[in-house]
Amino acid sequence: MSATGVAAQFTEAELKLLQALVYQECGMHFDERRAHFLQDRLLRRLKECQLDSFYSYYRLLISDAGKQELARLLENLTVNETSFFRNKAQLDLFHKYILDDLLHRKQERRDFSLRIWSAGCSTGQEAYTLAMLVADGLAYYYLRNPLPFEMPSPKPVVPPPWKVEILASDISYSVLRAGQEGIYTESQMANVDYSYRLRFFDKVGERYAIKKALKEFVHFDFHNLKTEYLPQRNDIIFCRNVMMYFDEAEQKRLVEKFSRCLNAEGYLFVGHAESLLGLTDKFAMVHRNSGTAYQRVEVQM
Repeated sequence: MSATGVAAQFTEAELKLLQALVYQECGMHFDERRAHFLQDRLLRRLKECQLDSFYSYYRLLISDAGKQELARLLENLTVNETSFFRNKAQLDLFHKYILDDLLHRKQERRDFSLRIWSAGCSTGQEAYTLAMLVADGLAYYYLRNPLPFEMPSPKPVVPPPWKVEILASDISYSVLRAGQEGIYTESQMANVDYSYRLRFFDKVGERYAIKKALKEFVHFDFHNLKTEYLPQRNDIIFCRNVMMYFDEAEQKRLVEKFSRCLNAEGYLFVGHAESLLGLTDKFAMVHRNSGTAYQRVEVQM
């Protein structure tokens, strides 16, 4: 029997079995509206593995030998749509207000570290966008708050004494490799203006490569948001267009984790179509000029 023949025989019980496995592994939830999408991706993997029945594929997924195939299936279930400077209103809020507030608070405490987590980073455009905006923000901050020593020449991307770390994580190894490579096509660069291209990219043939100085403080790593072992002590978390894959119960668990992963008064950014309304009382909305974020609320003792 061909894999194409199998597709017509996917039963509701078979799909529910797969849904349960996917939910258990990464928290992604597939309701009736997305059943067709799930069947399509399942069929692709059956063909790729040259298997002729759902249950032979399912047995592979739950076996020790099937860990790689399970990872490939999960990769196929995410859309990985991303771009540089996506959702300008939100990035303006981050760049012009939240980052400035954070730098002031940290300098008052003589804490010159900044840690940002891009969760669900896809091929890296969001993480590198944040890196460029942080470099800009620090340069602008020092124009108004000069330090009592001379800046090194040439000026570093991150001026001392600041230390910046941007962690970019995803469940897909293939997009992490692309992000780590940091090379993008002309069409992928559509939202990057000339000044940023000049400062932060090298032209390599018909493509653009992230400059080493910017790449140095962006680190890519595998993280599954379903687990408890997530990056801690973050000042800001970006997790945009990821929660839409989860049901309400998993969204609540994820927001609770993000609260624990943030420093006091840290900020969380979610997708413009996503909201924390009704999910938590541990965050307060911050809204300015159509940009929205959430700040961790500190419990008064």
